[in-house]
Amino acid sequence: QVHLLESGGGSVQTGGSLRLFCAASGFPYSHNYMGWFRQAPGKEREGVALIFGADGTTYYDASVKGRFTISEDSAKNMLYLQMDSLKPEDTATYYCAAVFAGTNWKLKTDWKYWGQGTQVTVAS
Repeated sequence: QVHLLESGGGSVQTGGSLRLFCAASGFPYSHNYMGWFRQAPGKEREGVALIFGADGTTYYDASVKGRFTISEDSAKNMLYLQMDSLKPEDTATYYCAAVFAGTNWKLKTDWKYWGQGTQVTVAS
């Protein structure tokens, strides 16, 4: 049974940093794509960052590129999202996603498994 558990969310001031964690189990972690998504109130869930466990290839949405860093520790089955220079528009619930099975990694419908989410709030 696949299980994803996020942690690390919280409240920070503009310009601050947070590190999100996702503990994964139940699937071949190192041979799959893992991703971070976020969903703000009244908006669609959107892809933020992607990493391919086999070779460490990463992709970012333009809105976070240069500020966020996705990484993973396959030995621990852990996924991370380092978020720096946070802005109020980064406020959202952040979700860990596993097993990409589509053509567009930013689409939530192309991912198979989800965590329960962790809230990030950035105050202006």
